[in-house]
Amino acid sequence: MPDIQPAVLHWFRRDLRVSDNTALLAASQSGQVVIPLYILSDWRKEHSWTGPGRQQFLCECLESLSKNLQELGSSLIIRQGDPLKVLDELITLERISAIHFNRDPDPHGKQVERHLEKLCQKHGVLCQGHDDVSLHTFAQTTKDDGTAYRVYTPYSKRWLKVEKRNPLNKPKSLKTPPLPSDPLPKLESWQLALPAELDLLSGGEAAARQRLKQAISTRLPNYAQNRDHPAIPSTSRLSQDLRWGTLSIRKAYQEANKTLEAARDPKEQESYHTFIKELAWRDFYFHLLEAYPKVLDHEFNSDYRGLPWAEPDEKFAAWKEGQTGFPIVDAGMRELKATGFMHNRVRMIVAMFLTKDLHLDWRLGEQHFAQHLLDGEIASNNGGWQWSAGTGADAAPYFRIQNPWTQSKRFDVQGEYIKKWVPELEPVAPKALHQAPSLVSAHPKSYPQPIVDHSQERDKTLTIFKTHLDRVRGKN
Repeated sequence: MPDIQPAVLHWFRRDLRVSDNTALLAASQSGQVVIPLYILSDWRKEHSWTGPGRQQFLCECLESLSKNLQELGSSLIIRQGDPLKVLDELITLERISAIHFNRDPDPHGKQVERHLEKLCQKHGVLCQGHDDVSLHTFAQTTKDDGTAYRVYTPYSKRWLKVEKRNPLNKPKSLKTPPLPSDPLPKLESWQLALPAELDLLSGGEAAARQRLKQAISTRLPNYAQNRDHPAIPSTSRLSQDLRWGTLSIRKAYQEANKTLEAARDPKEQESYHTFIKELAWRDFYFHLLEAYPKVLDHEFNSDYRGLPWAEPDEKFAAWKEGQTGFPIVDAGMRELKATGFMHNRVRMIVAMFLTKDLHLDWRLGEQHFAQHLLDGEIASNNGGWQWSAGTGADAAPYFRIQNPWTQSKRFDVQGEYIKKWVPELEPVAPKALHQAPSLVSAHPKSYPQPIVDHSQERDKTLTIFKTHLDRVRGKN
């Protein structure tokens, strides 16, 4: 029987890159051959937290990763099934001395990691988790007494003061033992098909680096002034790259901070600083999820648990399809359906519309976003939805209810964003897009009438929340 050379295993999860990959570099420095492994999930046809667009993007990220590993003299090993069973089999068949991985920020991934530690202990294998996904760990950004922050502003002040790690180099070379591998996945691997209307960004490390370059040079210089206006291309468009790890958070911070320090225009300085604080928001939601993992199932603010949400009906279907009769809401939902992306300001508008105008449970919207957004980050998605519903940490008070008509008037004055995604409204004058059709000339017959009256639904929401809080807090 041939002697099997000892190996270390790097388990790729949401770190689909070779540059500045903390766990991969550590594995490469072991002096042993490295097995780069990705384990495909084995569900089929449908999943509550992902969909065709996300899986297509994943396929492209894995194809890019495979090519990048080949350039280092290595090869990506693909397996499919339960991760613990796959890893147990590899440990048994190969002389695995250590397993390296970057720690997952969500509770589901953490549970798998706990089981993996026990598995490695049973086999006498080193189990080495690394911090890679966020700029700072939970322990680095707690209060002085070690407890979690519940409000963003004091958290961000602490976050900004903590020294940032610099990006790491990629391994100079990697040697992988000859192992059987499943083929790179295609959508058919999950029995999915890509909808014809779906137009996605390209996945992979090279595409992510190009988007970072474009963001720094052309998108972010006016970020502070334009980021709330969805018709203006002034957001970074890096969120899906950070989610799948084709770009490291350290690289994004380094480039933004370097440009901030070199900027001489006060507006540009403000813009890059504002963007950096958005990176802090991302870490803040990881921070909250670490301290309060039950937010994935329950309202963060316990006073709001048990709210009498309405049952989903045809109005929920109209919201999902972008057929509510509220132009800014419909534009956002159609952008999501067509691209796997939605502008952040519009995410707040459509989320508050679902929870405050339709009185539907934020969990319904959270799941819909998770299935369609390429950047569907569990922590940020949950945090954003609970913020809009008024139930989360540092959330808008329940009585602050965005008016879709005034929101579109303020942030899409000329209706450019609306008309791009709701082309049947092209003939409508901008002013008419920002008022209910009953107040101005009617919208075209090809476009639906508003499914609710915002003013009436706002009053209803105030009553629902106040009545619930009075009951919870023991008032008459």
